[in-house]
Amino acid sequence: MYETSGNRVGKDTGIKRRVSSQPILPQQVQVGATASDEYHMYPFHALGADKIFYGYTSLAQWMTGHKQIMIDGYGGIFWKEVKQCLQTVFESNGVKVQWIDVSACMKKEEVIDEMVAPYLGTEDSVWGTKCNFRLSDFFNMNELLALQPDPDADCTIVYGTGAAMLSWDAPVVYLDLPKNEIQYRMRAGSITNLGSKKVTRSSNMYKRFYFVDWVVLNEYKKNLLPNITVIADGQWKDSLNWMLAASLQEGLSAMSKSVFRVRPWFEAGAWGGQWMKEHIKELNKDEVNYAWSFELIVPENGLVFESNGNLLEVSFDCLMFQENNNVLGQHAGLFGYEFPIRFDFLDTWEGGNLSIQCHPSLQYIRKNFGETITQDETYYILDCKEGAQVFLGFQEGIDPIIFREVLENSNANKQEVTINEYVQSHAAFKHDLFLIPNGTVHSAGVNNLVLEISATPYIFTFKMYDWLRLDLNGEPRAINIGHAFNNLNFERKGKGIKDELISKQSVIGQGNDWQLVHCPTHPAHFYDVHRIEFTTRITVQTNNTCHILMLVEGSSVSVETGDGVITSFNYAETFVIPAAATSYTLINQGTGVAKVVKAFCKENITELK
Repeated sequence: MYETSGNRVGKDTGIKRRVSSQPILPQQVQVGATASDEYHMYPFHALGADKIFYGYTSLAQWMTGHKQIMIDGYGGIFWKEVKQCLQTVFESNGVKVQWIDVSACMKKEEVIDEMVAPYLGTEDSVWGTKCNFRLSDFFNMNELLALQPDPDADCTIVYGTGAAMLSWDAPVVYLDLPKNEIQYRMRAGSITNLGSKKVTRSSNMYKRFYFVDWVVLNEYKKNLLPNITVIADGQWKDSLNWMLAASLQEGLSAMSKSVFRVRPWFEAGAWGGQWMKEHIKELNKDEVNYAWSFELIVPENGLVFESNGNLLEVSFDCLMFQENNNVLGQHAGLFGYEFPIRFDFLDTWEGGNLSIQCHPSLQYIRKNFGETITQDETYYILDCKEGAQVFLGFQEGIDPIIFREVLENSNANKQEVTINEYVQSHAAFKHDLFLIPNGTVHSAGVNNLVLEISATPYIFTFKMYDWLRLDLNGEPRAINIGHAFNNLNFERKGKGIKDELISKQSVIGQGNDWQLVHCPTHPAHFYDVHRIEFTTRITVQTNNTCHILMLVEGSSVSVETGDGVITSFNYAETFVIPAAATSYTLINQGTGVAKVVKAFCKENITELK
């Protein structure tokens, strides 16, 4: 699905703060404004009054009176800016502060580079392998633990990623940062990897983030969160919003038994289309196209809270670390802290075909990349133009040796491939569901808006043929024929494709003004798909399973959960009902039939195969 290279990079590297056409999350909103029936890019969850506070001034006032404070945070925070903004307030209030930067206790850059190198593959490899380091492995811990406060200072503040590893009896302020903003800063060259001082190529920085930094920092955050005093959002320039950890914990607890929506974000791409630009009004219309929407790709999504009009975003894993049992119900034991399903858009509307590609087997992704589940996908056709198609499965007479020779020759000599000689194409229509278990050759053709319903892994796309095009930076896109041929299932071919890989939908329940349509997935998929079609309202039981939903036809629906919360969602918006919600009622706010897709983990799965 998502590709870790070929996304646009910024010019004037080191000057810009972030490179993206997507505006930053607003720091404040007008609460009580009339709700629209348009797709909303910045959904938030209200905490009530006086829970979230605005600005460095209020945070400094809260900090005043503490003799020691530890300010920790995720990678990518502008620590010099944080220090300067707080120091300005302290100086104006006559507070004498000793500042200690824990980055001075990190191991030398060359030592860290040597340590992480085995997990990054070769310089030109797209993927690495998830590491098993702890944050302490990046530090000279004896130096860190030897740090002492200044008894003559009004307050000693130790700051930087890893500050809370000190054993001081002091409050911890934790600064979080959304993954999309980390990548925008990465593309601007304004941040570096953990323990590094040099800015490298964006694709290499992302690889290091994904396979090393984020693995280490997520585990550190999981263990630290129960012990923090304050959490703050560090994405804005010269400002932040913050709240007490108790308010965060209360908000996450309530969310885990109700309904929620993550904050989506959007990316352009070589094959990207125009559907999202036309249908999502808040998007920047100057962008060349939009290829992906991170509707619910939770390793890179955040959850936004609101109080007194102030917004604060935390990473999705905060919810899973605290409430995974409530969220996943009967599947928490199998998936642990990993949320297993993703929703995202692939927009080829007036764009181009996706690459001809496949995804790794479970054994392959575990052995080579360190993941626990693999990238089994489906394509749900949310919208399409007449003549749209999906490439899926091999032709009956496929010869793997000849096919590989053709692909290798194309890659080496820039020769076009008549792909239909080797790969089947199928007409696509609204509400079709195409099944893409790992190892299946596939691609979305032009003029589709695909809702990709998939297992959560999202970067392990082995491209075999990419129509000889360049990425948005004018560079060739990586081709991964070797990885692909280690995983392709050449038995998925011929007439059997329509029976095996195009979902045969059927009505499995109905009432006076509703029906439940089963869109069966492949036996290899650990999740299943239903479509709920109704005119007025319908109540659904979770059966101790998390439900991921999207309104795929109609204007808007309201969702009422057992806690009395009523939330509205518009066309093409993704929302989640945790298992602990027990039941919920969908209420049609439009005039015609509302159609809601629901994905959920299959019952009685005890292991992944």
